[in-house]
Parts: sequence; structure tokens; C-alpha cells
Amino acid sequence: MYQTIGEYLEYLELEKGLSQNTIDAYRRDIENFSDKMNINDIKEIDRLTINSYIRSLRENRFAPTSIIRKVASLRGFFKWANAIGIIEKNPAATLEQPKVPQRLPKVCTVKEIEEMLHNNLTLLEHVMMELLYSAGLRVSELVNLKTTDIDLNSKYIRCFGKGSKERIIPIGNTAKQVVQEYLPKRELILKKYNLDTKKLLISETGKIVNRQFVYTFIHNQGKLIHKNISPHTLRHSFATHLLENGADLRIVQELLGHSDVSTTQLYTHISKKRLKEVYFSINS
Repeated sequence: MYQTIGEYLEYLELEKGLSQNTIDAYRRDIENFSDKMNINDIKEIDRLTINSYIRSLRENRFAPTSIIRKVASLRGFFKWANAIGIIEKNPAATLEQPKVPQRLPKVCTVKEIEEMLHNNLTLLEHVMMELLYSAGLRVSELVNLKTTDIDLNSKYIRCFGKGSKERIIPIGNTAKQVVQEYLPKRELILKKYNLDTKKLLISETGKIVNRQFVYTFIHNQGKLIHKNISPHTLRHSFATHLLENGADLRIVQELLGHSDVSTTQLYTHISKKRLKEVYFSINS
């Protein structure tokens, strides 16, 4: 079973071009299923096995979103195994995807964003805030940015999103200015620690900025506005504020790198909700 899982993960990396973080998530989900159900051979698995596994997840009070992700991982695995002939029948072919009530993502107000941007940030911190909010980057896209991905003259950045999909995102004058100021300081850090890297974000101690560094920084910024936020909150805020100011849904879809516009449409619900909140605050 573990050999088959390894072959599938190799397929996800080489053929689908998924990121290492995504591949690791698939590995955990499929191996958890294999261990929990004590499976040695993929051919032993049938629909009842999968149903028993899902039932055990519910009994152990896993969040609906976690169950959805685990089921999606299994569906992809069995579909692949069936397609290349490892198994004759896909036991997950007719498996219904569990549904979860759609929750609106948390966003910051423009005032809250401005408050965080004026919190005596270092140049590095300011660059991170600007690119997460004004370019709507995912945290993985931010930490993987290279200096060669930024064209300050044309005011755009190039990033690679899910599935290594490339997209070009314009940046505003403020983001351009902050990055421009940061680059000479970055060069001094590289010389100080004798580093040779194209990665854009380098800490004062000469370390390449990772996801955890960004998460901790943004979480601490959230405390200053009394809000529990993550880097993705800034991405949600970016999309919401664009739509609230009249941006076309398809343009926002392109900027976010969503393959399906229905994912982007979620932000229109946020805008309507906020519109009602503002209306009733004024007319109450």
C-alpha cells in the first residue's frame, strides 16, 4: 500500500506540478486512512471500507472541512489508481462529497489595514504587508518570490500559484516605493552574511523568510487591532476591497489566480454583508 501511495505522490509532483506542502497534505490524508483501516493492499479496499473510515472521522468529531479534505484526497488517489490499472474498480467513484455550510472569510476594514501599515514597521515587514494586501498574494507565493520576479519599472510582479500557474499582478506606487527602499538593505544583509540567493525576503539575521515567520508577524499585527488574523485574511481583504470599489469580478479572479469564478464570487457575498452593516449602522 505504501509503495502505491509513493507512486501517486510522485505523479502529483511530476505530472501535476503540485507544491510540496500540498503533496505532504495528500500523504498525511491517505496514510491516515491506510493506518486507521489497517490496509496492506489497495485491492482490499471497497466502498464499505471508505464509508467506515468516514464514519469514524465523524465519531471522532473531526471538523467537516477536515473530512471534506480527507475524502477529496482519497477520491483523487483511487481515481488515479483505477486510471492506470492498479485497481479494476474505483471504490470512491460514486462517493458523495460531504457538504459544509459556506462560511464567509474574515476580512479587515480599510481603516484596520491602514492602522497596521502605520505600526512602525521595519522595511521587511512593510514589504510583506504591502505584497500580501495590495497584491493579494498567498503566503506560499510571498515567501517564494525572487528578485527576478519583480519589475519595478513596469510595476508588476510575477508569481506562481497553485499547480505552478503563473500570473502577473500589478503593484501600486506605495508597494513599488517600499520594495525599492528595501532592496539596497537586502543587499547589505546578503554581503554581511555572505549569502547568495535570489529569494526576495531576507531577515535581519540573514535567514530566508519562511511561512511561519510571516504567520507570526501577521498574527502579532492582528493583536494590535484586536483581531485574530492570518496572511490569508489580507488576501481576502484585498479581494473584498477591490469589489467594494467597483472592480470587475473576472479581473479579481485573474488577480487572485482562481481557476473557477465561483470561488471569487464568495467575495461578492462579503461585500453585500458589509453594505448592509454600514447601512444599518447609519440608519439605526
